[in-house]
Amino acid sequence: MSQKQTPNYLFPLIIVFIVCFLIGFITTMNNSMIAFLSQAFNLSAQQGQYVNTAFYGAYLLAIPFAMLMSKIGYKGTLLLGLAVAGIGFVINSFGINWAIDAGANVYIVFLLSMCIVAMGVVMLQNVANPYVMVLGKPESGAFRMTLSQALNSVATTVAPMFITYIIIAGKTPAPEYVPGPFLGLGIFTLIICGILVFLKLPKIDEGKQAEEESGEKKEYKSSVFKYTHVWLGALGIFMYMGVEIGVPSMLPYRFQLLYPDMDSAALAALCTSYLSWYWGGMMVGRFVGAGILTKFEPRKLLTACLCLGAACILLSLLTASSMVGIWFMLAAGLFHSVMWPLIFNLGLQELGPHTKAASGVINTGVIGGALLMPVMGAVVDAAGIIIAMCLMFIFYAYIIWFCNFGSKIGINVK
Repeated sequence: MSQKQTPNYLFPLIIVFIVCFLIGFITTMNNSMIAFLSQAFNLSAQQGQYVNTAFYGAYLLAIPFAMLMSKIGYKGTLLLGLAVAGIGFVINSFGINWAIDAGANVYIVFLLSMCIVAMGVVMLQNVANPYVMVLGKPESGAFRMTLSQALNSVATTVAPMFITYIIIAGKTPAPEYVPGPFLGLGIFTLIICGILVFLKLPKIDEGKQAEEESGEKKEYKSSVFKYTHVWLGALGIFMYMGVEIGVPSMLPYRFQLLYPDMDSAALAALCTSYLSWYWGGMMVGRFVGAGILTKFEPRKLLTACLCLGAACILLSLLTASSMVGIWFMLAAGLFHSVMWPLIFNLGLQELGPHTKAASGVINTGVIGGALLMPVMGAVVDAAGIIIAMCLMFIFYAYIIWFCNFGSKIGINVK
């Protein structure tokens, strides 16, 4: 009897990696606009963080979108997500031009259109994470997840450069410089969507796949909502958003602390240019992390990175009066790099047919970017940037607990 041939998932993995690149570019571009928009609209620290609220608030729809994915499949959700994101960019471009001509509130139009873009990104995120997990052997899932996020980090490194050299480019912060580049992004996204229509992607039965891999019949609970580690993983992602987005969101206020008399346009450009170091560190960390995961257990790597990331933030606060503090803050990106894929991987363990739904539940945790950033912004306004950044140690502490204890609740861990 001939041995069953192992499916070749290289092509669909390439497609998902391209989607991960697009997700990273869109998400980081949105966050990199904070300094520019704050100057253009004369916003307070809390108001500037509403960019994150509008974008990450869309992750409240992660569970409904996951239920939709269970019906229309991975490819259908990819197509819909790309279409919605592309249309959101087009609306952003035309909406801003209309608001400028009509004398309307341009910032509100920007926020609403970016919320539409974010809905598309949520769908893409729902697809990318579980699809990467099931396109191969379970034991190498953390490696594939980290590699996909490494390519995501390539995009997050490029995005601040896009903001600096295409949108800002030495200009005085003003909304009229936004529509052109955003229209180009919309057209690009819609073109990818059109190409994907004609491509064939494999349909996967996660429960059947798990049984074939293990060689034994597996029993699963009746609902994904009965798996405790999934909910704790969602909270882990929630806290992680305060860590990952906390650094770039707080960076403008750290520069204001160092250079209180600097011109607003120069300050925005300076802050955005330095963001590439943070996202570049995450890119390097993810490529290195993917290699390390071929030999080391994910939990040990995640715990080490959490401790080192927290140490970078602590050293940054202790040297807050100099540029050394900025560099320690940016260096945290190297250790933040593997946190997202490893938290997600731990939350998706041993779920079989519930994998798609679990992705939606865990992705809901991304609303941490919408809720925690305005809170940190409010603390900046009320008590200063140093106190606001101390909140990050709470986020680190929970993720360490989830990694070593919470992710093991309700599942069998080898």
